[in-house]
Amino acid sequence: MTTIDTEAITVVLPEAFDERWSRLPGIQVDGRRITIDPAEYFFRFESHTWLVADWELVKSRLLDVEETTESAVEQLALEFVKNHAESTADAARVLTTAYEVYAYLFRDEHLAGLDLPQITADHPRMLCEAATLMALNKVELDGRISNVGPCWFFPAATSVVFDLDDETGGMLDEVYHGGWFNEHRRIESIKAHAALGGRLVHGCQSVPDQSGGVVAPYVASMGAFREDLAAFKAGWLEQVYAHRVTPAA
Repeated sequence: MTTIDTEAITVVLPEAFDERWSRLPGIQVDGRRITIDPAEYFFRFESHTWLVADWELVKSRLLDVEETTESAVEQLALEFVKNHAESTADAARVLTTAYEVYAYLFRDEHLAGLDLPQITADHPRMLCEAATLMALNKVELDGRISNVGPCWFFPAATSVVFDLDDETGGMLDEVYHGGWFNEHRRIESIKAHAALGGRLVHGCQSVPDQSGGVVAPYVASMGAFREDLAAFKAGWLEQVYAHRVTPAA
């Protein structure tokens, strides 16, 4: 664990989170209020600044903009980030912005299009909560992963919090980084993530790999990102799973 000295992170979100998030070290949930002790919560916490843009501005100026043959959606998002994003040391602002982003991306109207009857209305809420906390993870331009928390390992964290078995947790992970985003929703995702200053990048190819994801700045070195991820993944993943609750016999 490496960390910088910092105070506890406290945020009040629009909706209550599942109180079982408190099973993970360093996080306490009391309805809509979430408190995080960075020294206990993060495996690595070397940066306390993030790039964010106003969500209302993203909604009004980017979500409805269509790409053209001269300007792809990635270019639109990058230009928006360059013009409107700003650095902040306010982690509560990051979490509040992330909640708005993921409440939009994981909205219930997409359920029917998944063609997965096992995915119910409860699952978008799980996705939204985990992805919101994931927004505190950070990758630098040189590809070094500066902040890593339990939600980097999405199936592991959700199995601890929501008591999901491996099959359900893996399926939810596939929905998170694959099935939820067909091309139409991939475009939605690129635009929405401009509010978090970058693009959603996955370290994994599929469920068994379980290398998680992060919103990374455009032009961040993906080669260095993969090397850094490979170095820490196994040990920290094991620590997350250690907090699983064993059902009473």
